[in-house]
Amino acid sequence: MRALLLRRLAGCWAGCWKPLSAGLLLALAVGVVAGLSAGPALAQSLTFDLGDAGGTATGRIVQMVALITVLSLAPSILIMMTAFTRIVIVLSFLRNALGVQQVPPTTVMMSLALFLTFFVMAPVFERSYTQGIQPLINQEIDEMEAFRRTVAPLREFMLNHTSEKDLRLFMDMARIQSVPEPSDMPLHVLVPAFMISEIKRGFEIGFLLFLPFLIIDMVVSSILMSMGMMMLPPTMVAIPFKIIFFVLVDGWYLIAGSLARSFGTL
Repeated sequence: MRALLLRRLAGCWAGCWKPLSAGLLLALAVGVVAGLSAGPALAQSLTFDLGDAGGTATGRIVQMVALITVLSLAPSILIMMTAFTRIVIVLSFLRNALGVQQVPPTTVMMSLALFLTFFVMAPVFERSYTQGIQPLINQEIDEMEAFRRTVAPLREFMLNHTSEKDLRLFMDMARIQSVPEPSDMPLHVLVPAFMISEIKRGFEIGFLLFLPFLIIDMVVSSILMSMGMMMLPPTMVAIPFKIIFFVLVDGWYLIAGSLARSFGTL
């Protein structure tokens, strides 16, 4: 009985060892071939041309660091120096005035604000590219001149939409009496003045948006009180009337058109 059991185990081991050994040999062969073929590729080195050992290498490194910094600050630049601030504030006021906190979703509101910003700023961006970036790509000007030409249309846009009072506030805090030309206004003075001017205009437009919806709330509340329905929330009843009113007057058409035309770049 013991001899029969040993013979069966030996036969099973032989039957299992053959495919296992074949698989091991195949895997070993594939590994050897892959190692031999990858040898030349692994032997190659990745190099970066940073110029000569002198000041050129340092200049290239500084340029790379500056480029990475600008790319990391691109969202902030979009918010600070464009029409995005006013547009997103107005859209936020609109959603609050309608009384629907999650409709349209925040993603949709932000996407609409971004595309409206690109639409409004398209002429400014085109001038910046034509005057600054394209000559730099063609190696007609250096980096500093390209930066000056690229920022010039944005500086003009911000000056046209910054109130004199806000600009004077930051000029006084920076101890700047006057500048020879408007194009010489420092960005660290112009950008915050432009931002608070845009925030103020956004709040002004938001106040005007709130008025018709506030009237609807007051009318609904008065009707519910006169009917003795004190336990029914007026906000819940007013929301459908606000939505149908906004749809009937084609509110999105009016707001998008008014916001785009309010900047005067089209």
